[in-house]
Amino acid sequence: MLESFYTANMSHQQHAWFHAEYHRINKNEAVGVLFALFLGGFGIHKFYMGENGLGILYLLFSWTGIPWVIGFIECFFMPARVRAYNAARAQSLAAAIRSTPVYFATTPTNGGFLCPGCGKPANTAAIFCTHCGAAVARAV
Repeated sequence: MLESFYTANMSHQQHAWFHAEYHRINKNEAVGVLFALFLGGFGIHKFYMGENGLGILYLLFSWTGIPWVIGFIECFFMPARVRAYNAARAQSLAAAIRSTPVYFATTPTNGGFLCPGCGKPANTAAIFCTHCGAAVARAV
């Protein structure tokens, strides 16, 4: 699995954070192929991959028919492009998560945990603070 390569040597909290963010930003190969095949003349597959400039170019020239032909051809290359896109996003996400410090929550007298970022009480099962979003790891 691609994600396990990027999450090696991560803590449990960082691993959970990576998977939550990765599943939010990754793209689906089948969706990319279908967009290129059926809506490629409008450049929808380019917008889907974040290439907005090319998407606008396809949209402007959609009346000529040329983008429709190019979109049909590109549907065969979409799986590889989506895999490369996902790998690049996973690598940058893993690097960002590894560079973010993980704070350890302190235990107050009432048995809960305090967020080190904002000092507000955090849920005992929380990985991230619901108030400020800081990573909260309880010292074991």
